Amino acid sequence: MHGFMEVLRIQRWDDHRYYHHSLVNQSLHFLSATTFLSAYLVLYWSPAWAAIIAWVIAMTSRQCGHFFFEPKGFDEVNQATHEYKEEIKVGYNLRRKVVLMAIWALSPVVLYLEPSLFGLLKPRSGPGLAGFMREVGQLWLAIGFGGLIFRTVQLFFLRDVQTGLVWFTKILTDPLHDIKLYHRAPLELLRRWLDRDDDGLDDDVALEGRG
Repeated sequence: MHGFMEVLRIQRWDDHRYYHHSLVNQSLHFLSATTFLSAYLVLYWSPAWAAIIAWVIAMTSRQCGHFFFEPKGFDEVNQATHEYKEEIKVGYNLRRKVVLMAIWALSPVVLYLEPSLFGLLKPRSGPGLAGFMREVGQLWLAIGFGGLIFRTVQLFFLRDVQTGLVWFTKILTDPLHDIKLYHRAPLELLRRWLDRDDDGLDDDVALEGRG
């Protein structure tokens, strides 16, 4: 167990120091984390709506931070290129995220054109938009869990079983950890915006909390 927790600590630290330099990205991760926790609660009563909340708000805000606000140049803090950081990423790097997000975005179109999803689903669970959205939520829930299981098993073969299980644990607990790390980011971002000088807002922040 000690070894498992140490690998989890390393994965979390590497994820923070390599991929969360931007204060905007950190703030979006705080929004994403609180939304994911809300989705976890909703999951008990309505898995479909929990998936809709998780994908539409939590995942899009999280990935917007990575795609649009996180620096892509040379990482002076860690002395690493963007290409190197993408190569060593344990989970979904930007290329893999593009594939996952494309599957998510296109899935409602496929479901609309093929309501039975080629025989995988029962007939629509209700009339009109409400029934369609319920099925979209169920499909998104399957895509989310499928993406999680797929990468976990893939890591079993690419790295080792422990790495995959640790990453699986990290993903499920990321909302709590992100709130702990980034709960000050939105107010700090607001403070910097209010105090910005003629050069504009510099959203790169020093990494803290190495322990």
